[in-house]
Amino acid sequence: MTKDISPFAQDSFSATCSSITNGIISFFLLILVTVFPLIVHNSYFDILETKYMCFYLTVLIMLGFLLIAGLIMLFIDQKEFQGIHTKALFGKLKPCNWKSTFSIADFAVFIFWLASVISTLQSEYFYESFWGNEGRYSGLFLMTLYVALYFTVSHFWHAKAWMFHCFLAASMIVCLIGISDAFYMDLLHFRTHMKQEQYVIFVSTLGNINTYTAYTAVFMGLATTMFTTTSKRGLCIWYYLCMVISFFAIILGSSDNAYLALGALFAFLPFLVFRKKQGIVRYCITIATFATVIQCIDFICQTIPDKVSPPESLFKVLVNLPGLPLLVIGLWVCSGIIWYLLTKKENPDNHPEKRFVRVWTGFIAFCFLAVCLVLIDANLLGHGTRYGSLSSYLVFNDQWGTQRGFIWRKSLEFFGQFPLSHKLFGFGPDTFGILTTKTSFKEMLATTGQIFDTAHNEYLQYLLTIGPIALVAYLVFLINSCQHMIRTFRKSLVDGDEVTSYTAGCFFAVICYSFQAFVNLNLPIITPFLWILLSMGIAYVRKYKKSQNLNS
Repeated sequence: MTKDISPFAQDSFSATCSSITNGIISFFLLILVTVFPLIVHNSYFDILETKYMCFYLTVLIMLGFLLIAGLIMLFIDQKEFQGIHTKALFGKLKPCNWKSTFSIADFAVFIFWLASVISTLQSEYFYESFWGNEGRYSGLFLMTLYVALYFTVSHFWHAKAWMFHCFLAASMIVCLIGISDAFYMDLLHFRTHMKQEQYVIFVSTLGNINTYTAYTAVFMGLATTMFTTTSKRGLCIWYYLCMVISFFAIILGSSDNAYLALGALFAFLPFLVFRKKQGIVRYCITIATFATVIQCIDFICQTIPDKVSPPESLFKVLVNLPGLPLLVIGLWVCSGIIWYLLTKKENPDNHPEKRFVRVWTGFIAFCFLAVCLVLIDANLLGHGTRYGSLSSYLVFNDQWGTQRGFIWRKSLEFFGQFPLSHKLFGFGPDTFGILTTKTSFKEMLATTGQIFDTAHNEYLQYLLTIGPIALVAYLVFLINSCQHMIRTFRKSLVDGDEVTSYTAGCFFAVICYSFQAFVNLNLPIITPFLWILLSMGIAYVRKYKKSQNLNS
């Protein structure tokens, strides 16, 4: 006999299940955005293993709790509601409903995972491909957790602003510790067992300086974008403080990967924020603030040179820039003038934002063309010496980027020599070190004096280890996810919805990570934050779409 089930009871049960699922995800997501970036065990000696263990245990336990809760909900649904909710859930997984249930990004990330599985199965090093134990633990196991985390958070988490603030607070602690390390304060007493020349290589709770600046770039992208897009004064002050700390941290970090993240942020941010007068003013303030931070660091380095580790490489050029104080004053004056013209003075042009966007588009196009011409002149025409100290950045050879040029060239040679199966699906996840040691051990030592176990380019690493199919799927996943966040940003900008800052912030966190990944490693210390923030951004996209459907 079939019981009559009221719609209210059905809705109440659905809401309860959704709330429980969200509570479980929120708890473990909170651990990932707060505990994970700060956790350490034995100084820097086992930091990779500690972070890796923290991440995979957190995700596995979360998935375990969700599985148990799901089975209990399924049992109750079968007993009390004749499985109505279970049928509805699995009905969404039918091929006829895929279009409404899944996005292009969802399909792409599944193909990415499937190609990684095939890569592992066809690899001569199955065990190493699965665990990544001969590399940086970025094997199929970790990739599976990334994908599972993405689907769990993006589809089932009820996006809340407080989670972002927790991430910002934890990131500020990470950066403040890193800044204190630049002043030789050693608050965590990690340097007692280190050589003095290693002090500038390992910082904060993240280890290697490149990893630290990669994390700082993600933090900077999120905080800066949220500062330039929020309409709430209290949050504006909080985001501004986070942005300033991130600027200090990334400059004192002195890692080359920071240039790419900074360039991407400052070049592309206006295309979003110049759509409102407030965004134009905030962007000008951002540039003036960045210049002010450089000036402050210059002042500190000159005042107490023996108490601080000064910026190196290109940041050293910026800090020692002639006329820097005048530039800082000029930028603040320009910011004030633009603020007055756009907000106080009666302006006959009702939409100056469009003009700013067009001007900025022309400026970026000009800069891009100029960079291309300089690179052609320095490399193809052989005039690299005319650029002085900048030639080390402009001339691509084996020594470029601390021998990155060598390993990139060798990587392309390796790929060209692969059999068909490896050209399609790679050598096996995180087996790059095995490949280089097996084929070019003596040449690496003779040419560079070191052994490369990664390509120092995340995309090139994916090409060789999991193949072009997985790489293309990964890029489609990133691009389509960013498209969804941008579209939601533009729509919510018109509606004045709260999701504006969060979707834009996640978008630029992904952008900053993606650009620095051209010269950096894929590590379980930093890469999880790409997947976490991207998933949180897509969760906000789904939240916005759901609210729009309810309103309509």
